[in-house]
Amino acid sequence: MKKLLFIAATVTLLSVAQTTFAQAPTLGTAANYVLFSTNGAVSNSGVMSHLTGNIGTNNGSSTGFGNVDGVMHDQDGNSAQAAADLLTVYNQINNTTTTTNLAPAMGGGQTLTSGVYNIASATSLNGSLTFDALGSTNAVFIVKIQGSFSANTGAKIKLANGALACNVFFNVDGQVIIATGVVMRGTIIANNAAISLAVGDTLEGRALSTTGAVTVSGILAYLPLGCGSAVLTGPTAPTLGGTACYALFTSNGAVTNSGVTHISGDIGSNSGSATGYNPAFVSGTIHTSPDGSTAQCALDLANVYSYINSLSADIELLYPAQFGNNLVLTPHTYVMNGATTFTDTLYLNAQGNANAVFVIQINGALNTSTYAKVNLINGAQSKNVFWKVEGNVGINNYSIFRGTIICNNGAMSALNTGVTFDGRALTTAGALTTASVNAVATTLPVNCATLDISSIALNKTAKLYPNPFTNTITIEINDNRELNNGELKIYNLLGDEVMHAAVTKQALTLNTGELPAGVYFYKIFVADKTIQAGRLIAQ
Repeated sequence: MKKLLFIAATVTLLSVAQTTFAQAPTLGTAANYVLFSTNGAVSNSGVMSHLTGNIGTNNGSSTGFGNVDGVMHDQDGNSAQAAADLLTVYNQINNTTTTTNLAPAMGGGQTLTSGVYNIASATSLNGSLTFDALGSTNAVFIVKIQGSFSANTGAKIKLANGALACNVFFNVDGQVIIATGVVMRGTIIANNAAISLAVGDTLEGRALSTTGAVTVSGILAYLPLGCGSAVLTGPTAPTLGGTACYALFTSNGAVTNSGVTHISGDIGSNSGSATGYNPAFVSGTIHTSPDGSTAQCALDLANVYSYINSLSADIELLYPAQFGNNLVLTPHTYVMNGATTFTDTLYLNAQGNANAVFVIQINGALNTSTYAKVNLINGAQSKNVFWKVEGNVGINNYSIFRGTIICNNGAMSALNTGVTFDGRALTTAGALTTASVNAVATTLPVNCATLDISSIALNKTAKLYPNPFTNTITIEINDNRELNNGELKIYNLLGDEVMHAAVTKQALTLNTGELPAGVYFYKIFVADKTIQAGRLIAQ
């Protein structure tokens, strides 16, 4: 019995040791690189790749890359330090004590827990391989391969029960070849050999070589989060002051509209007129001529521009004419030194930080393609996105644009048909023109002198509450005399009627549970005359 208890205790201790044994190596400055070679070219060929993290080589060049969410370092002080740190981490991993020897064929539904694994020959990955942390986010997984490593088409690395890609390491003494459509997670270090990743691959980690080319084509690769990596916050957002109340504004020029346009926020110019806007579709004040509010907005806009223009850029996007095209950006200050053409889609990834700020400085004009789109992911918010443009701005038909544009000495000559603008369009000098657009100034302050965001009224006939609403909204009429032939209509941002109800009593509660979250506009009619209009927010 004692012998059996001893054996059981020993097995338990060994099991615990295997799940907690491995220690994460220290990457140093190499941690900031998504692709790197100490000695060899780093290149993209064919289809554009989307990369988050630095790219570089300490002996060679980086070529074929479009806009990268990182800094390019070729043969400079940063790459020299990364080369030294990479050699250190390779040796550190290579000298770890093996806990388990594996057969050279990995995957096929295989699951590994924390530990140091050794494979004594060339290795291939097929199907799925799962790293299971058993509930510990500190679990480290090291795979040492004494030969080449290949991941075959469609192979996948999976993480389970708290496992993190930043705690997964592949040390390979040979060439690394990743076939198409593979999902890799972890840091790959190839010693004295090349690394190649193919079209459709996803790498949550790094591809680093001590000596050898790193070649990619049409991949998505990004640095892993966690393990002490910095939480990106971006720069400090500017103080908007009076500009926060405006959806459309120019300090010097006319503001004009054609077609059916819906605006949430004020409209105005401090040196010109605002014309063509239907008050029934403007949830804010139309400043038809300069006044105290426009004067304050002009002053505050100059301060906002000065602040954003003074920010030092973290990352230069080197190809302004290729902006968009499914590029993913994280919270930073970016700069593009030239006229910028925005095509297709831009993703702004807050990495789970809802307060993260994005600033994009464009030293030239900005124009978008038709159907261009800014997508916010992982907690990003329009109120935290700022565009500074030195020149004219054109947002083409049916585009979806998010954030506050501060245009300096340039016209916003085209916010065109079908555009949805989730933010503000502001210019220090230049005309501003809209044509059948929907614009919402995000997070309007409650103290706007010209704006009561709970109800923009032609007269105070009714009260609608709660606002924002969820499943119900109540309309309460202040004067029974207004009940004669009263009707409430609610519209979405496209101007489509989504709800209507006859107002036949002093208090009426409507079921709004089927309305998706978003911004809506309402109008109250009596005898076919609009007596009140305003904005509603569904949560």
